[in-house]
Amino acid sequence: MSNAEQSTDVKALAKANRILQKKLQRSERDRVLLEETNERRLALLNSTIAQLQTSKQTLEERTQALETALSNVQQMQSQLIEAEKLSALGVLVAGIAHEINNPVSFVAGNIQPAQDYVQDLLGLLALYQADYPEPSELIQDEIEAIDLEFLAEDLPKLLNSMEVGAERISEIVRSLRTFTRADGDDFKTADLQDGLDSTLLILQHRLKANAKQPEIKVVQDYAHLPPVDCHPGKLNQVFMNLFGNAIDALRDWEATDKLDIPDLQTSQIAVQAAPLSPERVQIRIQDNGPGIPEAIRGKLFDPFFTTKPVGQGTGLGLAISYQIIVEQHHGRLYCESELGAGTTFVIELPIRQPKVPTAQVTASLA
Repeated sequence: MSNAEQSTDVKALAKANRILQKKLQRSERDRVLLEETNERRLALLNSTIAQLQTSKQTLEERTQALETALSNVQQMQSQLIEAEKLSALGVLVAGIAHEINNPVSFVAGNIQPAQDYVQDLLGLLALYQADYPEPSELIQDEIEAIDLEFLAEDLPKLLNSMEVGAERISEIVRSLRTFTRADGDDFKTADLQDGLDSTLLILQHRLKANAKQPEIKVVQDYAHLPPVDCHPGKLNQVFMNLFGNAIDALRDWEATDKLDIPDLQTSQIAVQAAPLSPERVQIRIQDNGPGIPEAIRGKLFDPFFTTKPVGQGTGLGLAISYQIIVEQHHGRLYCESELGAGTTFVIELPIRQPKVPTAQVTASLA
């Protein structure tokens, strides 16, 4: 090959090399640009994913907040309805108690004079019989017709029964007025034993034996309780809920297991009240029923939770009771129970409430 040809080949080779170098450089620039583009896309994707995760979390938090707010609104609405019902019932019962009290007081006030008059008349009759031992035939016939001897013996007993009945009605009226007394915003100093006794008296008809169920025995053990700062009407509402639940538990148990086991102990509710310390008092309401399973005990004070059939329980009784004791009275309400060994609800209350302005207390409970 001549030198001219070699020179031409070298030049062609050099040109091809330059072209190849330029292509390689351009490919490198394209590769770098592609990597940069991919990195930007990846960064944008990661940013979008992070934003989506944040938005998802925010949405979940807002959904949870809305569900909580809805539950609170439903609870508050139900509590307001229950409070309105109780308020209306309290006004009605207080009015009825007032109307009953007037005629009952009139009857009770006249029984003693009537007893005195009867004794005077029976004494006078005895004098007549002593002075006239041989009455006329007409009088003798009338004595036999009315059975004078039985009448003279039974009439004082009848008046005594009327006196006992009138006093019983007076006790019920006093209990109704105690139970339904209106609570203002301020705490009042009250005797808790009055509230417990009045509640039990109102529930007396559910404790008595009848053809379908045995008696529920109530054992009361009250130590000397000091007057307590409280809202008496609201505490009576708590007592009513706790006693009512104890009666329901015992009656349900009697209707199932206990009817087949006649040797089981008598149904019983024990009420204990005593100072817990110089600053606090404790009330224990205990039944000897079937007890509450552990899985249920943790839900007892949850709003709308109930083990009763539909239409027989709202699931608000214990929730409202918890709010009254814990939030409004700065106390404690808790349950102790064991299957087969009964259930005890324990109330602990401070004897003296903290001196907080009413407006502040109201705002804290809202």
